[in-house]
Amino acid sequence: RLAFEYMYNIKLTDFVLGFALQYRIGQLYMISKHSHEQSDRGEGVEVVQNEPYEDPNHGNGQLTEKRVYLNRQVHKLPSWARAVVPKIFYVTEKAWNYYPYTITGKECSRNDCCFCSFLPKFSIHIETKYEDNKGSNDSIFDKEAKDLEREVCFIDIASDEIPERYYKESEDPKYFKSQKTGRGQLKEGWRETHQPIMCSYKLVTVKFEVWGLQTRVEQFVHKVVRDILLIGHRQAFAWVDEWYDMTMDEVREFERATQEATNKKIGIFPPAISISNISMPSSTRSAPSSAPSTPLSTDAPDFLTVPKDRPRKKSAPETLTLPDPSKK
Repeated sequence: RLAFEYMYNIKLTDFVLGFALQYRIGQLYMISKHSHEQSDRGEGVEVVQNEPYEDPNHGNGQLTEKRVYLNRQVHKLPSWARAVVPKIFYVTEKAWNYYPYTITGKECSRNDCCFCSFLPKFSIHIETKYEDNKGSNDSIFDKEAKDLEREVCFIDIASDEIPERYYKESEDPKYFKSQKTGRGQLKEGWRETHQPIMCSYKLVTVKFEVWGLQTRVEQFVHKVVRDILLIGHRQAFAWVDEWYDMTMDEVREFERATQEATNKKIGIFPPAISISNISMPSSTRSAPSSAPSTPLSTDAPDFLTVPKDRPRKKSAPETLTLPDPSKK
């Protein structure tokens, strides 16, 4: 088991009005738009569930369940990973969002992976907290991770490098300048000079208990998670003019419409996704300490089902007739 603690700062202009609301709107917008842009036929993020959720300890929140189809990403993996990963598979993700605290779990096991029953079980567990500082609280997860050896990693959305294939100058905080808020063109050392500022703390635990591959897989997954956090929050910053004037109701409607469009884009046509404002009774639900490993259904989507038997195209005669020597 390998645990990292990630910290990254976000510049805000209306901190007094509540950083959680402004950050939450920007994050919801970014996740929906990013998922839609990165999805294609047979690959992408399917939203299975998105509904209000009430917890006795954390209060009202939102429960989401997604399936991340990675069919076309296999060739991008290192050779050692391609040897054990099937060409068609998905990862189930569940998240419980109680701002300013969230829990996210991703699991892929023999019970919930399509066409990869042989794949050993692995899990990713993410806990997130937000504070109004520059990342100075080095004990924020002492209670949750008291038995874990962990490494602290700072992420700077302006200066840290991202994979070249994801780079866009229009989404580079060093060059982007917001027309609505005046934010932007973050220079080296911006965290020391900009106010107000907040920090997102994430405790990421990866587990892949397979002898011979455990260390390599866990380190690789941490690198991928770090890249996702960096790219996503660069985009949230660069897209601020698109979401800045939105209310929570408006961003929820954008989320619903985008999720339906994304599901259709990857080839999944479920009933309309319901994002209700009606809270679920706390007596029937409670937040688990880690993400469950079983999705709503283990059935493969239609576009992944094995095709029915089809007549083979004949490229040669079924029987080869040799000449009769007696008829020469």
